[in-house]
Amino acid sequence: MFKNFDELYDAVRGQTNRIVIPGANNIEVLSACRMGRDEGLISGGILIGPEKQIRELAAQAGLPLEGFTIIDKSDYSDVDKVYSEMCNLAVDLVKSGDGDFLVKGLVDTKWYMRGILRKEARAFPEGNLLSHFALFQTENYHKMFVISDVAVVPAPTLEQKAKIIENSVDILRALGIEKPKVAAICPVEKVSPKITSTADAAELVKMNREGKIKNCIVEGPYDVYIAFSKQFAEEKGIKGALVPGDLDLALMPELNSANVMYKAICVFGRGIRNASILTGVNIPVVLPSRADSPETKLNSIALACYLKDKFR
Repeated sequence: MFKNFDELYDAVRGQTNRIVIPGANNIEVLSACRMGRDEGLISGGILIGPEKQIRELAAQAGLPLEGFTIIDKSDYSDVDKVYSEMCNLAVDLVKSGDGDFLVKGLVDTKWYMRGILRKEARAFPEGNLLSHFALFQTENYHKMFVISDVAVVPAPTLEQKAKIIENSVDILRALGIEKPKVAAICPVEKVSPKITSTADAAELVKMNREGKIKNCIVEGPYDVYIAFSKQFAEEKGIKGALVPGDLDLALMPELNSANVMYKAICVFGRGIRNASILTGVNIPVVLPSRADSPETKLNSIALACYLKDKFR
């Protein structure tokens, strides 16, 4: 696996990486595209939205439009209809091979997700669970790590937590980690009937040992201190464990804690770089937050470029 985002950029630079953006009339995402062109990460793509506005904003962002096709969608008399049309078209273009990955522009997330989840699009296999994969690089930890799920599943059941692990492990294995180490994060490291997440963590460990959750090592319940530090784990009497201080995936108990942890790392962490994609789908999908910087969007684009062949 690449050790940092610079190595990720090197791995995808110079390839044919075609972006598809519904609602491309968005200065932030066009700035990320310009950075991607400058870095040699994006070769071109398809921009969907009001053509005049896209051209004006691309000029402001310094993005040359050679290699890009603009599909004009200028009639906003029915906003929901045009959002739906743009998102459906974008997904279909990636599925048909006319683009390599999908990035949300200035469209409502509701329509973006509906475009992906449409049965006729065949982008979301039946029985799968959609989840969010957030990849971090920080000066405070010796390797890149993932937090999930920080955006999609509000209160995952035990079965959904198992699916979130499977989704993330699939991506981590595609990134070159043969047997990812997973920590089931909880407020405390002991099972308590009053804290449901601890019981779920113990059950996930059991499922992993029984071979029901494959291709990874699951340990827990661990608090954040234990999960990220072998020293803290040993001080709390946890010896012989493989995950503390070397985790690849922090499985969060639910969205409240996951989203807060994600944002706290972004705000307070040192040397933070991060990227995120959706998992559980069979096309690379970037779902940027409005608060994401152009660099974070670019990191996510680079990750989608790296993974595009996995989805084929």
